[in-house]
Amino acid sequence: MAASKVPAPARLGQLAGRYDAILCDVWGVIRDGESLIGPALDALIRFREQGGQVCLVSNSPRRSLSLEHFLKGMGAPDGVWDAAVTSGDATHALLTGFGKGPAYKLGPDFDDPIYAGTQLEFSALQDARLISCTGLIDYQTETPEDYAGLLEEAAALGLPMVCANPDIVVQGPGGRLLYCAGALAEAYEKLGGTALYAGKPHAPIYELAYQALAGLSGETPPKARILAIGDGPATDLAGANREGLDCLFITGGINSGEISWPDDRSPRWQAPELIW
Repeated sequence: MAASKVPAPARLGQLAGRYDAILCDVWGVIRDGESLIGPALDALIRFREQGGQVCLVSNSPRRSLSLEHFLKGMGAPDGVWDAAVTSGDATHALLTGFGKGPAYKLGPDFDDPIYAGTQLEFSALQDARLISCTGLIDYQTETPEDYAGLLEEAAALGLPMVCANPDIVVQGPGGRLLYCAGALAEAYEKLGGTALYAGKPHAPIYELAYQALAGLSGETPPKARILAIGDGPATDLAGANREGLDCLFITGGINSGEISWPDDRSPRWQAPELIW
C-alpha cells in the first residue's frame, strides 16, 4: 500500500464506493471512554445502506456476542454492523488448544466468560503451564509496574503468556488512557518471557473476520475491496498493512502527540474521527 495523503481529512463517504466491506475497530472509533460516537455510527449505517458490509473487529477480551450486547446496552441502534469478531473469540480458540491446563489467571473476574468451554483449570503460578492474561485486575488504578514482581517470577518459570487483548492502552472516562493486557505482555517480553497473541495485528482475528464476511454473502470480498478502520498504530494500522488492506486511520482515539507509524508506512487515508 503506497503512502499518500489527501488535502483534507478523509471522510468515509469519499471512499465508500471503493469497498464492499469494512473491518471497523470499536474503542476510539465508534465509542470513546464513556459513550458511543453518533457520527461514526451514522457513517457505518450509511455505508450499509449503500450495500456494504460492516464487521466490527475489536481487541476486547469479551466474546463477540458479549460485545454486541454491551454496545446495544449503550444505545447502539440497529443497522450499524452485520457481524462482529473479537480478540476474545480468537483467544478462546487459542486457549482451548492448551487443553485442561493448569493455568494462572491474570485479569478481572468480569472477563471470565472467555474461559467457558476451554476446560482450563486455574492454579497458583508455581503450578501453572501458562498464564492467561485478559488485563489488569483493577485497570482503573493499576499500571504494569504493579505486576513487576509477578512477571519476573513468571519469566523465571518460563511460562508462556496468552494475551487476550494486544492493546497497550484504551480510552477511559474523560479521555484518560487505561492500560490493557498488551501492556503487561509487552513488559513480560522485555523480561524475556514469551507472549502469544490472537488479536490485532495478528492473523487469527482477521481470519475470523474474513469468515464472518463470507458467512454474510457466501464469499469473502477481495482484499482490495475491504477497508480497515481503526485508531491503533501498532494494532489496527499494522494489522491492515500485514493483511494487505487499505486503512482509514483515525488520528483521534488513543493518539496524542507525534504518531509513530508501524512498518515505516503511514496510512493511505487519515481522519481525526469517523464521519460520512
